[in-house]
Amino acid sequence: MNAAPLRLLLAQYDLCVGDIDGNAARVLEAARAGAAAGADLVLLPELALAGYPPEDLLFHSGFRRQVRSALEQLARTAPPVDVLLGYPEYHGREIFNSAALIRGGRVCANHRKQVLPNYKVFDEKRYFTAGQAPTLVDVKGARVALLVCEDIWEAEPARAAAAAGAEALIVINASPYQLHKQRERETVAGERVREVALPLVYLNLVGGQDELVFDGNSFAMRADGGISQRLPAWREATGLVELERVDGKLVPVAGAIEAEQTEEQSVYEALALGVRDYVNKHRFPGVVMGLSGGVDSALTLEVAVDALGPGRVHAVMMPSRYTSQMSRDDARHQARTLGVEYSEISIEGMFEATLAALRDAFAGRAPDTTEENIQSRCRGVLLMAISNKTGAMLLTTGNKSEMAVGYATLYGDMAGGFAPIKDCSKMMVYRLAHYRNRRGGAIPTRVIERPPSAELRAEQKDTDSLPPYDVLDPILEAFIEEDLSVEEIAARGFDRATVGRVLEMVKRNEYKRRQAPPGIRISGRAFGRDWRYPITSGYRSG
Repeated sequence: MNAAPLRLLLAQYDLCVGDIDGNAARVLEAARAGAAAGADLVLLPELALAGYPPEDLLFHSGFRRQVRSALEQLARTAPPVDVLLGYPEYHGREIFNSAALIRGGRVCANHRKQVLPNYKVFDEKRYFTAGQAPTLVDVKGARVALLVCEDIWEAEPARAAAAAGAEALIVINASPYQLHKQRERETVAGERVREVALPLVYLNLVGGQDELVFDGNSFAMRADGGISQRLPAWREATGLVELERVDGKLVPVAGAIEAEQTEEQSVYEALALGVRDYVNKHRFPGVVMGLSGGVDSALTLEVAVDALGPGRVHAVMMPSRYTSQMSRDDARHQARTLGVEYSEISIEGMFEATLAALRDAFAGRAPDTTEENIQSRCRGVLLMAISNKTGAMLLTTGNKSEMAVGYATLYGDMAGGFAPIKDCSKMMVYRLAHYRNRRGGAIPTRVIERPPSAELRAEQKDTDSLPPYDVLDPILEAFIEEDLSVEEIAARGFDRATVGRVLEMVKRNEYKRRQAPPGIRISGRAFGRDWRYPITSGYRSG
């Protein structure tokens, strides 16, 4: 007679950094669900108790006391099912990124993360001390190894666990999203399981935290590297994974495998979840944003409505003497189609009054970008006033291409609380606009097809100041994400003078990016926590 399979409940939850009591309540909720489902072990994400990443909260003595108290309380109140959860473990002056196994009213096993990532958005070596040994526990007669996230990105932790007698690898994670990340995770996990000939169960966090979004996509993998089960992306889910014994070895039972998403679908869902969690976790009643009749604000509006619902979104068109009738018509049409609150407030009076106040100071000087920036700042004043008065958070609508080269106005279109498409290149914006319209979006076709313009002077086009976006974006990607030089980028077929000009614009505008609101990271390198160029620098691109 075959033994009953080992049953694991994966709690792919959206948790909140710093909300230790709230997170503990979610752990207890998962434990009760696991007990009701007949699970033998309930898994929660990396640092579930603290939220990920807790950053310098880890150093606060009150935070430390709350973590200890919550873990003790969970051990006392958890139902009779094994629970594995991530938490910051304090040991004297050291902090470990640990996974605690609660059983029978106490922590019966504890694994300290052995591999601490310190690249891109990660700086765990600032906070944590690395663990030194594998951790194996017996769950229903099976010897399973406990691992935390980066422990599977290097070979040694899994090898050490296998050498110690592990029959399966259990990994809890807080792995942030970027394009193609799920395929990368499953490729790495496949390498590990084939090296040690053991199955693997991988639980990931879901949700938004400042710039980062976590996509879920938890999975189970056979020892040959094949996926046996995958949970959905971008939403909370619980999944029961069963490991049965076949010829003395643990083998995952085949379950539902959620399909991989297209690039556009995964990026769009990342933006929507990032906006939803940022607004809701900060308890804003809703958002306000400028709607210009251009593609960037049109896409941002679609994202905001999908994230929050039309009743929590206020779109404001702020025309000037340079705003075309087409822009007014398209903005009004999209807003009314989506059912959001819509206002039209002219900036012409503010613009005229500002020019009049500056008449003497500007005497003898020809109009230039100064007058363009004044228009943008008039709009920023109006939007921030609405935000202050209503409590709605202001969304900015700038894209990565603009932020890279400084084609944005400080205290104007850069003013706001959150920047949903900050890490989306202009060409990605177009792709996402087409994607959303295929799903029934309301972006007018001519908003996507017309030449982009800031409409801050007569007959203005973005190409007056910038190379075409299909030239600009690959140059930016090569510099920002690959760190290539002018010569290396030019060798790909780009005009050397254009490349040099673009790279100088990127470096010259670092001061603007330092003052920009946070935005959702979707690329391999976003402006934010994984971009740390100096503002003052004598370096010249070569």
